[in-house]
Amino acid sequence: MGGDPRLETDLSGALSDNPAQPLSGTRLCALADLADPGARGFSFRRGDSLFLGFVVRRGAGVHGFVDHCPHAGMPLALLPGRYLTGAGDLILCSNHGALFRAEDGLCVAGPCTGRRLTPWPVKVEADAVVAA
Repeated sequence: MGGDPRLETDLSGALSDNPAQPLSGTRLCALADLADPGARGFSFRRGDSLFLGFVVRRGAGVHGFVDHCPHAGMPLALLPGRYLTGAGDLILCSNHGALFRAEDGLCVAGPCTGRRLTPWPVKVEADAVVAA
């Protein structure tokens, strides 16, 4: 697929067998630590494997995505935590300007229009954001 092979997804868009992906129930952060709207990136390493993901908060809802642009194959944020547009309404790939909806990762503008970010299952549990 190109890009970093440690971050590849299969053709269905599901996460590949990445041993660095955090297990279900892993606490990522307190919900209160995420601005509304806001986003935060996470990295997990296990051996030679690396998992990069980020979560986006809008109201009480939190959505997670693998930090991997479907067009460029690179992480979306050039600066740590800078995943959203200035208005906070869309996810921005700072490498080439693609815009994605926060609720489902659909690209609505840019060179990968119509493609989606790979979802990373997360949920809010007891006022914390955890891997699902």
